[in-house]
Amino acid sequence: MQISVTADGLERRMEVAVPADEVEREVEQRLQRLSRTARLRGFRPGKAPFAVVRQQFGDRVHAEVVGDLMRTSFAEAVSQQHLTPATGPRIEPIALQPGTDLKYAAVFEVLPEVKLKPLDGISVERPTASITEPDIESMIENMRKQRPMFTEVARAARDTDRVTVDYDGSIDGKPFEGGEGRDATFVIGAGRVLPQLETAVAGASAGDTRKASVRYPDDHANKALAGRTADLTIAVKKVEEQSLPPVDEAFCRAFGIESGGTEALRAEVLKSMERELAERVRARLRSAVMDALYQDNPVEVPRTMVADTIEQLQLEVAQRMGARDVSQLPAREAFEEPARRRVALGMIVGEIIRAEGLQLDREKVQSRLEALAASYPNPEDARRAYLQNREAMQQIESAVLEDQALDAVLARAKITERPTTFKDLTGF
Repeated sequence: MQISVTADGLERRMEVAVPADEVEREVEQRLQRLSRTARLRGFRPGKAPFAVVRQQFGDRVHAEVVGDLMRTSFAEAVSQQHLTPATGPRIEPIALQPGTDLKYAAVFEVLPEVKLKPLDGISVERPTASITEPDIESMIENMRKQRPMFTEVARAARDTDRVTVDYDGSIDGKPFEGGEGRDATFVIGAGRVLPQLETAVAGASAGDTRKASVRYPDDHANKALAGRTADLTIAVKKVEEQSLPPVDEAFCRAFGIESGGTEALRAEVLKSMERELAERVRARLRSAVMDALYQDNPVEVPRTMVADTIEQLQLEVAQRMGARDVSQLPAREAFEEPARRRVALGMIVGEIIRAEGLQLDREKVQSRLEALAASYPNPEDARRAYLQNREAMQQIESAVLEDQALDAVLARAKITERPTTFKDLTGF
């Protein structure tokens, strides 16, 4: 096998030539095996003359052999040349005809060499905060807001009130599907219905009738209504004032505290806040370390890997947005730098794992799996589903190994503590 390689940055063009006799020998062997079982009209199975078998199947077998030899010879060639492809190659056929040397070019990018700067040169800040009694009170107040109480009142509706309405809609004077509602409820100011509807009922009392002209958004789920304007007649049936529930035994039970009352609730809230605080501190540290690694270790990244990562980022955004087609996504250029950063950091972290000789910690994998499963209604079923999904488990293992690399960096880095507050860190 003859190999020649030319380089342009990270791109390699490798031309490979496989001798014609090697190709013909493999074709011959496959035809011989095929002749033992081949079914041809006029001959018993396996009894057709070899010349007939060659005439009938020669071209197909030759094509199969060429495809297989290109795959195996490429793998052998990159090994001989000590190259590490970043992605699969683009194959450019040069000579594939029977009776001639098999020649092709494989164009691909290689992974760059990553030269890490000393980890002890990294400086990061670790935010520190304590959980105060006002923090706990604020958290319990947020919990009260999650479970508001509503009491019917005989006055005009205002912000935060819940109203119950009947409505009938028409477009161009004609009723339309989905334009009628009975006993529909919504909270004024919550933004759960079209703003024109909220505006129409604000100031109305039970028994009042209001009219509104509403425009459905262009991305409305019902394509027949998207971008169209409807006229609504709204009958206000009930106005209810919002208030927050008292922190009593019933409130505690609503959050899973069956005994111990408010003291047990406060203790559980404190535990939850401590977990949240630890996670936010860890996230800030991780972000700071990644920023420092990216800045201190410039890496030339393969274009093909960046392109693949852009597609991954677009898919992630599409899933979060609920986008139905690519026209709803930001332009590819918006993902260029995040993709480049993700690819570079993946290589840098990989080099840390190699340089530090890190091995996957199975106990940490198990702990992460249990934590993920605990967030589902049926943890045991979720745990089983993860274990049966190899791709999902690989993602967990990769995350754990990345955390181990982060710990290795933090063990060497210069860490400065920066006091802050629970609210600043968590937003609660």
